[in-house]
Amino acid sequence: MPNPAVPIGQTPRLQLRQISKSYPGCLANDAIDLSIAPGEIQALLGENGAGKSTLMKIIYGVLQADSGELIWQGQRQIMSSPAQARRLGIGMVFQHFSLFETLSVAQNIALAMGAAAGTPSQLEGKIREVSQRYGMPLEPQRLVHSLSIGERQRVEIVRCLMQDIRLLILDEPTSVLTPQEAEELFITLRCLASEGCSILFISHKLAEVRALCHSATVLRSGRVAGHCRPAQCSDHELARLMVGDAAAMITNYPKARGTDEFLRISGLSWHNPDPFGCSLKDIDLSLCSGEIVGIAGVAGNGQDELLALLSGEQCLPRSAAERITFADQPVGHLRPDARRHRGLAFVPAERLGHGAVPELSLEDNALLTAFQQGLVRNGLIQRHKVRTLAEQIIQRFGVKTGDAQSPARSLSGGNLQKFILGREILQQPRLLIAAHPTWGVDVGAAATIHQALIALRDAGAAILVISEDLDELFQVSDRLAALCSGRLSALKTCADTSLIEVGGWMAGHFEASPSPTALAV
Repeated sequence: MPNPAVPIGQTPRLQLRQISKSYPGCLANDAIDLSIAPGEIQALLGENGAGKSTLMKIIYGVLQADSGELIWQGQRQIMSSPAQARRLGIGMVFQHFSLFETLSVAQNIALAMGAAAGTPSQLEGKIREVSQRYGMPLEPQRLVHSLSIGERQRVEIVRCLMQDIRLLILDEPTSVLTPQEAEELFITLRCLASEGCSILFISHKLAEVRALCHSATVLRSGRVAGHCRPAQCSDHELARLMVGDAAAMITNYPKARGTDEFLRISGLSWHNPDPFGCSLKDIDLSLCSGEIVGIAGVAGNGQDELLALLSGEQCLPRSAAERITFADQPVGHLRPDARRHRGLAFVPAERLGHGAVPELSLEDNALLTAFQQGLVRNGLIQRHKVRTLAEQIIQRFGVKTGDAQSPARSLSGGNLQKFILGREILQQPRLLIAAHPTWGVDVGAAATIHQALIALRDAGAAILVISEDLDELFQVSDRLAALCSGRLSALKTCADTSLIEVGGWMAGHFEASPSPTALAV
């Protein structure tokens, strides 16, 4: 269903005709037709694994279709590479970042734009101008490896906005943005559309789709399942088109009160040697068995630093070990394996490369963090036990994949997230720390993940969830706090706070916050 604002008979900016793409054992795209007009913002909806990302990669030249036609501004094209797509005026922001971590922001953007655009130093002024203009400030000289997940997403978006684009493809662009940042991005996208730029928008945040997009195409199992005008549909109706069941969106989980304290952070201050990083200042936190504590915050306000200190990737000196305790035992000086031995499980923010090794099979990825669960005996890997664990994860968490030998990189983002979370939960941890647990996953996968977290909580585990999705935090958390500039607000039960108050905490307003209002969840 085309954008009704586009004049009838106008030549589409892009047409796909009968596009098909298969992998061994999987038909990712099955005879897909799609059309988008100049100035149209079109959503592409579907479950994880429905074929959305594959289709977008075909348009951008990362993948080549097995059959079908791609027609760009009335001319048939064989999109052989991303460089060709960029020359034609197509830009894409990937869900998983495509940045060189050892290079600066300016160097990454210069590589994408080509030599004709200028050197990295010549582009610095324009980078600052564009990023500030669109509410996504960046420091051009900063190295990418020192950026938070949210800041890396900004680089991806700004890199596209600096090009002369006619079609912008966005794969989960707001996954790590606050609602305010997302609205600023939408202002930018509406401006681009008003100037004639076409936009393909992939998102699982259905309220965003309804607010932004003129039209939507729904994929299911690699085929076009239908079209709709999002503004005329409710979230429940969109979810039903995507997954056939909207019940997952309206689940209200009962709140719990924890029992014995398990995690204690006392007066934790940590100076970040990175001049562009965030230092932590006098963090105090108590987390009990049988409860979920959520921590909100805008990217770059200390979440990565706190996660590193809790997981053991960054250790404290032995003299400060008591700043972090598990069941009254100091662990701040211990490495990750020693903390896991004491009951820790950890789901990092970045799935590929941190949560899983892309080239390794799911079976081998299961072994990476679960090796202490009887999978290694006398120095030898018990392969049958590793295989059994991987198959249990796949079955219990509904991971869509060929088998346990499939490489991690072959899974969609949501299915890989379900596998990583399942790997940690099946170890029956006493403490689970999860960063952005449903980042970029569809409503069905998010429901699976939320239900797993609640079940683990009800089994007596202590759970810490760090996320920028306030709706998610209010839905699954029993108590809430927020990080801002390395400082942590006080904890409050969800019933005693509100979206307005937590939003104030995220901006650093820890004192005299507004009382809960009708926005309280």
